[in-house]
Amino acid sequence: MNSKSQSQKESTDNFPAGKTSNAFLNFTILLLSVVIIFLTYSIITKVDYFSSNNNDEENIRENKKPVQLEVLNGCGVSGVADNFTDYLRTANFDVVNIGNYRSFNVDYSLLIDRTGKIENAFEIASALGIKKNNIIEQINKEYFLDVTLVIGKDYKRLNNN
Repeated sequence: MNSKSQSQKESTDNFPAGKTSNAFLNFTILLLSVVIIFLTYSIITKVDYFSSNNNDEENIRENKKPVQLEVLNGCGVSGVADNFTDYLRTANFDVVNIGNYRSFNVDYSLLIDRTGKIENAFEIASALGIKKNNIIEQINKEYFLDVTLVIGKDYKRLNNN
């Protein structure tokens, strides 16, 4: 055997499939690289999503639409609805109507939920110090407000300053 044919035989023994095995290895490396890049991208976007999701929740709380309510005088004391309106507006509630209730014989102030979102009434109750058992639900689609506040004869015990 001559030296040229012997060197060819040794080279083919080391790489039996020749170009085919090189192509397969290159394809495998490329495929694994794509998978690694995809997984890295997925991890980065998940981390970014969770951090931006927390910011979105904070922005929603900050940009929440103010509760719209009407303040009705149910105790008969002149100017009481105006005083409560001023207080509620400074507490970022949107008072859209002020007036008298159908009776001046209301002993305890009450809140009437008009939309089915009772948490709005709870928020006002907390701001004024009204007991939660003085919240009732009378959903009325004709009203363009969230809550009705009827001020009773207990108005002096409520937070309004």
